[in-house]
Amino acid sequence: MNAIVDPARLPGVWRAGEMDRAVPAGIPSGHARLDMELPGGGWPRGSLTEILHDGEGLGEVSLLFGALKSVAQEGRAVAWINPPHLPYAPALASAGVPLDACLVVRPASAEDALWSADQALRSGACGAALFWLPEKTGYAWLRRLQMAAESGRTLAVLFRPASAAAQSTPAHLRALVTHREGRLFISLPKRRGPPLLHPIAIRIPGRPAQGPDSRRSLPPGAFIGGGNVAGGNGGSGSPCHSRAGGNPAATSLATQSISRNAARASA
Repeated sequence: MNAIVDPARLPGVWRAGEMDRAVPAGIPSGHARLDMELPGGGWPRGSLTEILHDGEGLGEVSLLFGALKSVAQEGRAVAWINPPHLPYAPALASAGVPLDACLVVRPASAEDALWSADQALRSGACGAALFWLPEKTGYAWLRRLQMAAESGRTLAVLFRPASAAAQSTPAHLRALVTHREGRLFISLPKRRGPPLLHPIAIRIPGRPAQGPDSRRSLPPGAFIGGGNVAGGNGGSGSPCHSRAGGNPAATSLATQSISRNAARASA
């Protein structure tokens, strides 16, 4: 007589009202309160994560600094694919993310951005890939990226506007980030377990409490991470200089413009 198996013990199965305790260990974010709410105790490897935000430069990227430092220490690269602006090198260096582990990819087209993300995830060389894709990226492409992340065991993070919350997604984890008075408020409308609908608050390191109009005084096109501001020109190969007297010895990131057809021709 066959024994009855508890479905909750099967891989990838969990009770809706409970956290999935069988999920593999995640990569600590560096924020203990957030890690308590993330299945696996950190950002997940080998699956797609979406970070939804109500505007660029809130400090949303800083939520990943702890994980980026960890994957770089493993000897794996960190790919930044189609970021809206050049990442702020002093903030990365201050967080312990080595700049020589970072690769900023400037795709020539929307199609190349999708291809670049897929290749970075599948390669296995990248421990993390952060990407900003066209707003109308379809479910089929997102599913492909989810499978690519599984194949490469890569931390895959897609940044999308908050309006994307109304769209279905194959991502295993979806975080919604808002900003108020110098703090980030994070809810988890989708995770392996019950959604976290009451936001948790995280102070952005190095940034004082701010009023609701404080971001209006920032330079046009500023890109904030961990309380620092990045230059907004973001051109291919252009240096990213500190606007607040940061260390000039650690203020540049290499960028790479890429075309899918050119890459295939050189392979």
